[in-house]
Amino acid sequence: MSAGIRAEVRVDGGGSCPVAVASADAGTPTYSVARSVTGSDPDRVTEEFMLAAEGTPDAGTDLEAVFDYGSKTMYRFSRERGVGCPCEVIEVEDCPVVDIHTRDGNLHLVFHAADMETLQEVIFSLRERFPSVDVQRLLRDQHEAPEDNLILLDRSRLTDRQREVLETAHEMGYFEHPMGANAGEVADELDITTSTFSEHLAAAQSKLLDAILDA
Repeated sequence: MSAGIRAEVRVDGGGSCPVAVASADAGTPTYSVARSVTGSDPDRVTEEFMLAAEGTPDAGTDLEAVFDYGSKTMYRFSRERGVGCPCEVIEVEDCPVVDIHTRDGNLHLVFHAADMETLQEVIFSLRERFPSVDVQRLLRDQHEAPEDNLILLDRSRLTDRQREVLETAHEMGYFEHPMGANAGEVADELDITTSTFSEHLAAAQSKLLDAILDA
């Protein structure tokens, strides 16, 4: 297994990715996204992806239906390289994208980063260019830590409100020592009661501890 960190990020490409646009038009996820560059025209990339047959992309989208495969249809399109799509933003940092799929019009990209510093640079570059970037999962290489210490944290286990509570509390220094803000101050920032803040925080922490302790 190669060294480093395996990451999955969800990116709202802001309409820049034809695969995500086709998924949003059809109202169904995409599968088996593949990209290739031909020797005859290295400045262009050809992409293929599968889409559920009942979901048909907008007729105006520049896609070619290649073949039907059971309940899915394979589509193909060609585009210029170097336009700053999410995959290229990641790979310019020498982080190969190993899996691509879409859900709800968002790209889900899985890639390998050599270390945490490289991962942070990738996330920063993505957030500079696209409306929304969310880290979904991180997994460290087993060579960097004993197998029993590997932790897979799936942020999708948290509700949007629980994540907002955690992020706000963290940003305001609630978890620091000494505390940068108390529960009442964080609750005021969130425009909720202190008891509601405590309930959301406890639920979020419980889910994270379940994942860390493998409960």
